[in-house]
Amino acid sequence: MHNDLPIRKIIHVDMDAFYASVEQLDYPDLKGKPIAVGGSGARGVISAASYEARKFGVKSAMSGRLAEKLCPNLIFVKHRFERYKEISNKIRKIFLDYTDLVEPLSLDEAYLDVTKNKIGLPSATLIAQKIRDRIFSEVGLTASAGISINKFVAKIASDYNKPNGQKTVNPEDVLQFLEELDIRKFYGVGKVTAEKMYQKGIFSGKDLKSKSIEYLEDNFGKSGKQYYYIVRGIHNSEVRPNRIRKSLAAERTFSENLSSEIFMLDKLNQIAEEVSNRLNKSKVSGKTITLKIKYSDFTLQTRSKTLPFFINDKSIILENAKELLYQDSLKNSVRLLGISLSNLNTDKKLSEEPIDKEKKSVSVQLKFEF
Repeated sequence: MHNDLPIRKIIHVDMDAFYASVEQLDYPDLKGKPIAVGGSGARGVISAASYEARKFGVKSAMSGRLAEKLCPNLIFVKHRFERYKEISNKIRKIFLDYTDLVEPLSLDEAYLDVTKNKIGLPSATLIAQKIRDRIFSEVGLTASAGISINKFVAKIASDYNKPNGQKTVNPEDVLQFLEELDIRKFYGVGKVTAEKMYQKGIFSGKDLKSKSIEYLEDNFGKSGKQYYYIVRGIHNSEVRPNRIRKSLAAERTFSENLSSEIFMLDKLNQIAEEVSNRLNKSKVSGKTITLKIKYSDFTLQTRSKTLPFFINDKSIILENAKELLYQDSLKNSVRLLGISLSNLNTDKKLSEEPIDKEKKSVSVQLKFEF
């Protein structure tokens, strides 16, 4: 079945255990050993874990204390973000040798549109291989890649043959690939949503595809429409070299749990100042302020409000953060507070072509060498 959606050649490159791999690269005595970046101390949280540590169940966002229980021989190393940025910039320069359409998602991953590329190679699969080979030879790190017709499928595919591998999902294979996919592997379907889908008998892409757009919107809100299209291979978001910042935030984890709002005001003052400084440095303002609260039992709560005007002033940010803090009683003692500003004055609607609801699948008539 044919439709008019463009078929692109998209590569998603994802560095393997990036922070931990940089540490092992710079300190060869750490190679082959279970290491965790950050996370040391009673209050520490892990930013990254080497594959040797992951075998024990150690992963990012885990407390250092739990990680040590899982892996008694775990080696903790401190963050070196300037070094990670330096390596990331080297990798980005390699990307730019192949295409100017590079959209970084973070220091360790990016989308590349190589439909038209600088070396005139028709095969996106071969370009991905060349990029990964160059990263290894010139930087000394391994990367994995996913190659397909859109960003959504490419990102899922990059996780298939990790570490140091790649997977291509050709245009004619996209629909079957998505139908056979476990719902938990759909990028954007979190743990809570996955559980809700399980309760409704949705376990795979095929199950998801059997549901009408009305059913999905009724049960999953705005995201329901997105699920309806992506399972049909329709995800027309372009690779955007200049991604628009969607939010700006700062947070603090405390050495001791805080149990009273009064003790938190000084911390909020510091966080509001940092957020304000970042907003002013980036020359942006925001309308929606969100207070993030992580309790001692690691449960997370957010409280938000949207103002009728843009703000970046510390005193106004702090005033609204206080209001959100006092909005409701705290459930427990608090280990982390954060403030974020979103709905920024840089926000624009994504430049995506309109999608016809009647279009049921991606085109497989356009044949590309992937």
